[in-house]
Amino acid sequence: MILPFPPFPPFPNLHHSPIPTIPPIPHSHHSHYSHPSPIPTIPSFPPFPPFPPFPLFPPFPNPHHSFIPTIPPFPNPHHSQNSWNSQFSLPPGSSTVDLLIYQALCYTHNELGAVDVEDFLLKICGLEEFLQNKHALGSHEHIQHCRKFDIDIRLQLLPRRGARSELARTVRGGHGVTSLGSGSPPWGLGHLPGVCSDGSLPISLTDQVPFPAERIVESLTAAILNLVELYCSTFNADFQTAAPGSRELGTVQEARLLTCPLSFTVYATHRIPITWAASYEDFYLSCSLSHGGKELCSPLLTRKAHVHKYLFHLIIWDQQICFPVQVNRLPRETLLSVTLFAVPVPPPGSSSDTNRQRRVPEALGWVTTPLFNFRQYVGCASSPGTGRGWAGIPGRDRRVPNAMGCPESWGSQNLGVLMSLSVPMSPCPRRLTDADRQRLWDKRCHCHASPGALPMLLASAPSWDWGCLPDIYALLSHWGSMSHQDALGLLHATFPDQEVRRTAVQWIDSISDTELLDYLPQLVQALKYECYLDSPLVRFLMKRAICDLKVTHYFFWLLKDGLKDSQFSIRYQYLLAALLCCCGKGLREEFDRQCLLVSTLARLAQQVRDAAPSARQVGAGCWEGSLAPPSFPRQDCSYFNSNAVPLKLSFQNVDPLGENIRVIFKCGDDLRQDMLTLQMIRIMNKIWVQEGLDMRMVIFRCFSTGRGRGMVEMIPNAETLRKIQVEHGVTGSFKDRPLADWLQKHNPKEDEYEKAVENFIYSCAGCCVATYVLGICDRHNDNIMLKTTGHMFHIDFGRFLGHAQMFGNIKRDRAPFVFTSDMAYVINGGDKPSSRFHDFVDLCCQAYNLIRKHTHLFLNLLGLMLSCGIPELSDLEDLKYVYDALRPQDTDADATTYFTRLIESSLGSVATKLNFFIHNLAQMKFTGSEARPALSFAPRTHTLKTSGRIRDVFLCRHERVFNPSKGYTYVVKVQRDSPGEVTFVQRTFEEFQELHNKLRLLFPSSLLPSFPSRFVIGRSRGEAVAERRREELNGYIWHLIHATPEVAECDLIYTFFHPLPRDEKAAGNATWARSLGKVGGEVKLSISYKNNKLFIMVMHIRGLVGDGNDPDPYVKTYLLPDPQKTTKRKTKVARKTCNPTYNEMLVYDGIPRGDLEQRELRLSVLSEEGFWENVLLGEVGIRLRDLDLAQEKMGWFALGSRGHGTL
Repeated sequence: MILPFPPFPPFPNLHHSPIPTIPPIPHSHHSHYSHPSPIPTIPSFPPFPPFPPFPLFPPFPNPHHSFIPTIPPFPNPHHSQNSWNSQFSLPPGSSTVDLLIYQALCYTHNELGAVDVEDFLLKICGLEEFLQNKHALGSHEHIQHCRKFDIDIRLQLLPRRGARSELARTVRGGHGVTSLGSGSPPWGLGHLPGVCSDGSLPISLTDQVPFPAERIVESLTAAILNLVELYCSTFNADFQTAAPGSRELGTVQEARLLTCPLSFTVYATHRIPITWAASYEDFYLSCSLSHGGKELCSPLLTRKAHVHKYLFHLIIWDQQICFPVQVNRLPRETLLSVTLFAVPVPPPGSSSDTNRQRRVPEALGWVTTPLFNFRQYVGCASSPGTGRGWAGIPGRDRRVPNAMGCPESWGSQNLGVLMSLSVPMSPCPRRLTDADRQRLWDKRCHCHASPGALPMLLASAPSWDWGCLPDIYALLSHWGSMSHQDALGLLHATFPDQEVRRTAVQWIDSISDTELLDYLPQLVQALKYECYLDSPLVRFLMKRAICDLKVTHYFFWLLKDGLKDSQFSIRYQYLLAALLCCCGKGLREEFDRQCLLVSTLARLAQQVRDAAPSARQVGAGCWEGSLAPPSFPRQDCSYFNSNAVPLKLSFQNVDPLGENIRVIFKCGDDLRQDMLTLQMIRIMNKIWVQEGLDMRMVIFRCFSTGRGRGMVEMIPNAETLRKIQVEHGVTGSFKDRPLADWLQKHNPKEDEYEKAVENFIYSCAGCCVATYVLGICDRHNDNIMLKTTGHMFHIDFGRFLGHAQMFGNIKRDRAPFVFTSDMAYVINGGDKPSSRFHDFVDLCCQAYNLIRKHTHLFLNLLGLMLSCGIPELSDLEDLKYVYDALRPQDTDADATTYFTRLIESSLGSVATKLNFFIHNLAQMKFTGSEARPALSFAPRTHTLKTSGRIRDVFLCRHERVFNPSKGYTYVVKVQRDSPGEVTFVQRTFEEFQELHNKLRLLFPSSLLPSFPSRFVIGRSRGEAVAERRREELNGYIWHLIHATPEVAECDLIYTFFHPLPRDEKAAGNATWARSLGKVGGEVKLSISYKNNKLFIMVMHIRGLVGDGNDPDPYVKTYLLPDPQKTTKRKTKVARKTCNPTYNEMLVYDGIPRGDLEQRELRLSVLSEEGFWENVLLGEVGIRLRDLDLAQEKMGWFALGSRGHGTL
């Protein structure tokens, strides 16, 4: 049994669409194939040319055997094999896909005369996605992703007829979008028909003819009313229905002609919970009118009343409410809000009037409904003339079914909850004064040159009543087309006008499916601001959803998440039902399987979380029914030792050419905030790429499958900064080398390491800008990860928009963003600033300024999410953080200066490293017993089985090295059982010591040999010490290899003696030559020979090369050969200079002239380093036979590595 469906919907896999898409409704902007993106221009920013844009993570394929068949490569009919596989170079990125198909067909067919290229497709291996034949190869996002991360591009040639069609709509399985229900949906929690009448006339905006579905609803309502009439005539009821004649259609009056104030009668509130009746008294209602979040007048209050009990609890007011607003001054989208207040009952013994005055009324529930219903009558009456209506009031406890009956003087059958939240005035946190708004409105005809100014102009309109609408609509009709990013601003709650929203949807309709996926969460939230269910925005989303499978998938899960919203769940329920009705039977069954898997995973995650740590398992015994273990390779499934205990799962890919799909399933964490943060970062990355700046961002997919649960994509070959740093000890967070050493370990070749550093510079700059703009907090070293390719990225966005975690009154995140000295060390190539750091700062500032140009887009997107229920994004102050971070009022030069200061502040912050260190200590308790120790310098683990049994090891010699640090390395000869298999490895004393420390974690000290002492007197890295340690280490490794089998055959030892890339590189040389530091410069000498004495005058040295600081140079000479080193001579040490003067005479006495002609003068210039090994700055070898020793020779000799000097 294979995994029944994708683990979560494909979060915008931006330019690909599965084949075939659902065909019934064509659209000019839709394609049945993978959507291409324009090839971006190559940025001119030196020195790192970017790779093609758009990181892409393949969507999770559906691996159900009966659902997605595995399609083999198209066979050659002249070959006997059933599959064909070949490798060849791809054509240039500007070449079309059909050219590559034609090239592949040349390999598979002998004759191409009858072959049509259009009959074939290229499928991406491991994915159910295809490339578009007529588009450029380099424009497809998967190709860009592979090139960006240096991944082999693996494609499969298939006949077009082999494309899957199980998810396509059929005649029986799906229906087109006809009507979403012509009535206003019952959004209230309780709805009853009106049973009273006062004979008032209905008010209508326009005269409309009911739809057939409306007539059915009206007939059903009439039947229910007849049933109520029968009840009233049979029993002694204290209410009566309206007279039959009063329900007939009366004269309809236009609202714009009515100058009378709006008034109605509030009669009673029914179904009061018993707890309210016992805990509260003095109930009253507050009634208010609003439009676009603004109150049209002061709220009006009813008198205070008590609860009465008849068949049920109710409160009777029977009071008229008259607003001081004329009907013709009311905007069409006016909302009526009714809130129920009550005063808590005083505790026993404190019922005095004084205590009663001190008690504050509490809001128990409220309802908001459009004043004009979907037929543009006042109220929601199914037929004008009905006298009384009902509205639901959701209480503070959403599980309590409350209802409020409001007999009004205008017709109303159903008053539903439309909006019950405080809406923002504007997505822009900068508020305009009344004078500013008046000035903008007066000059509105001069603003057409700025298309994005329309939302601000409409927000400045003096009124939205009937008198102002002609001017507003004239401005709207003459306005040039807006971009879809700007048009999003017209879908906020600030603009409830139906014509404005219809125009905005018209402009957004030009958006491609790829971009629609980027903005779909905001559009789903904007559905809350629609007055009626059947709106242009709803129809737009439904139409696009049934035309593209990816949009359908994403839209489905966003609507599923909306069902958890207590205020709008019924609206989303209707939309979800409409989507499932239209998408087809195959996709409905697929969604059922997805929901089943999600619920099963949630149950499993909860079981693992509730179990004792010793009893936790994620294996075959945890699965039921169709979710059999073959779908989840048991060896790849486990859990994380954190508080939430998330599951680490590996899904089997149905495509044999694809890799398994690894995800994290979280239960107990709300991932909606992570989704939103990653969406913003993905849009930032798109902006950078479109501007020709590829920041090498790693953007993984995250999806919430319900409140408190969801899935996160796992990025391969990545590690957290904490695990990297603790390889250097628990205090590794304070050291500068961990990141550089880790990248060097995984990129041993020089070109690989330089490429990894380049990726690190770009991605680190992008992370700095993105995390600062979004105010991402709680940044410890377990929330930042690094790929072996050098790409850095952030995870776990539980806090953003500046909501930092607090320790008392102290913010945990003190720096503007995370940029530490170990990151700077990688960028600089050491602990001293380099020109690459200048490039990094320029990258940050350039990326920051590009995002600032799109401030309005991010404010629009975040503003539309204010109603989604994320606690840290709930009001304008949260938007103000982004506005202040982007500083749109600054020039680019000012913003560059500002962000440069932020980089300096972050780099100099000690609090970040301290935060990392504290987190290291806190995480020590989560270290699982199953986590075996590993060597920090070994990229992977090796075993006896994989490497072969070691027969003998011998430490041959030591070699002096200067890079990456000064000291000695030991050459170890490793001989295995295989005949003639001998390898040489280089290991430092510190690496031997790490091996011993890790072995002590696994075995008692009694099973291990003693380790040589680390501490010595004098130069701890001198040659004498290295020689002594060589002998001691030889004894140590001999006893280690001949220890008990459990020790001698453990993975740590076999990993330690397995050749590393650096060993293989050194083995390619004829000798183990020592690495030299930076050498250079010249030395001026005077050489003469008199009376069997050789006189060497060391005069000057110029142009020495230091490592950032001026050296302390001195000169040392030998006459070679000198095995006993008796000819060593030295000068004094010159302090802190690269151009020292010595003028010292070095004398060799008693050496015959004939002997001198067989000697070579070896002169070395070294820098004194105290207790450390002295650093070689350069040396020169002079053959004395080449000199005429009878005369004094004076001149400059070039310093370098080993070689012969010349004058």
